[in-house]
Amino acid sequence: MPKRIRNPLLSRSFQRTLTDMTRTAMRAGSKAMTQAFRPRRPASAKKTAVKTAPSFSAQWSTGFAAGAAGALRYRLFKPAGVRRSERLPLLVMLHGCGQDAQALAASTRMNQIAARERFLVLYPEQNRLSNMQGCWNWHQTRSGKAQGEAGAIAAAIDQICLTQPVDPARIALAGLSAGAGMAALMATRCPERFRAIAMHSGIAPGVAHSSATALTAMRGRRVAAPLAPMAAGVHLPALLVIQGSADHLIAPSNGVEAVRLWAAQEGAKAGLPRTVQRGARYPANITDYRSAGRLVATLCEIVGLGHAWSGGTGSQTYSDPKGPDASRMIWAFAARQFANAAV
Repeated sequence: MPKRIRNPLLSRSFQRTLTDMTRTAMRAGSKAMTQAFRPRRPASAKKTAVKTAPSFSAQWSTGFAAGAAGALRYRLFKPAGVRRSERLPLLVMLHGCGQDAQALAASTRMNQIAARERFLVLYPEQNRLSNMQGCWNWHQTRSGKAQGEAGAIAAAIDQICLTQPVDPARIALAGLSAGAGMAALMATRCPERFRAIAMHSGIAPGVAHSSATALTAMRGRRVAAPLAPMAAGVHLPALLVIQGSADHLIAPSNGVEAVRLWAAQEGAKAGLPRTVQRGARYPANITDYRSAGRLVATLCEIVGLGHAWSGGTGSQTYSDPKGPDASRMIWAFAARQFANAAV
């Protein structure tokens, strides 16, 4: 990676600007897993430009959250017609390298699902001063950079919980690639905070601690260290791993490693794998891991999928419309965990 030369005057000016914007906090801007494999209805509406607000009556806003690592920009989707007495689930979506919040929203179309199912979607955005490629530094645990970014994301979640009608008992976290790595790291740091975690084409926590080890891990040449013991009664949130068999950036073995880590921590055993395919979409091999009947992790290995959001918008990068709909899979998975927790 080429060395970046920072302009200290520009950095200070940028931070002052972010601080001013943070003070305003928010400003308005513009049935199960198998259902995810059903062919999508053909689009009849004209394509919307990436930088426009959603095409339905809802709120698509921009905000800034201040944390120990600095100010973090985010986008928030809020469905229409939320009543004062309502408390809605929150899904936090972390983008991958080369993306931003808007690109991930356009690729996944998660806002459309949120409008229909009535939940909020928070899209934290990496600061390009922290990573030139827009990657979350999930692997920089030795330097503390990863923990700092995780804290900034947590601060954004706190802010949304304070200012929006969020049910704090129904929060899920999902990410793509580097975002998946950060999501998994956050799950191990504060497991009681999330009901479900979804890793799409990512790497398990503890596999890497620097840029060099991250590159080795991406090739599938590292094994995660066991997670630290947790307090009595504390469990990891249920994990959904979506991984393509043709991913040449993140070796497919990383998906297996992530569920292995969760299963080892929770004492879970793998069930019999099943294959699901709908229409001409890529087939998926699905394996559930359970402990005393409780779902600990689900591994969804999609045959033929590369390093891309499965079932995503074809016009977006890192997006493959030929795969099963990962967005629907993730929401179905999270919704089941919310329902189980309420019993």
